[in-house]
Amino acid sequence: MSERGPGVLIGAGVAACAVCCVGPIAGVLAAIGIGSVAGFALFGLLGLAAAVAIGAVLLLRRRRRAQQCAPHEGNDAVTVEPPRIRT
Repeated sequence: MSERGPGVLIGAGVAACAVCCVGPIAGVLAAIGIGSVAGFALFGLLGLAAAVAIGAVLLLRRRRRAQQCAPHEGNDAVTVEPPRIRT
C-alpha cells in the first residue's frame, strides 16, 4: 500500500459506486417524472371530459326547456279577467 492509507481505497470505492449506480438512479427518477406527467395529463383529461359532459347536459336541458315553453300557434283566444278589488 501507499503512504496515503485506506482512505484512498474507500474513496475509490465510493467513486466506483457512484459511477455504477448513477444510471439506475437516473432511470428511477425519470420513471417517477414520466409517471407524474402521465398522472397530470390524465387528471386534466378527466376534468375536461367531466366539463364537456356537464356542459352537454346543461345545453340539452336548456334546449328542451325552450321547446316546452314555445308559444302555442293556434287561433284560440284566452280571456283574462282583471281581479276584483273589494272596497
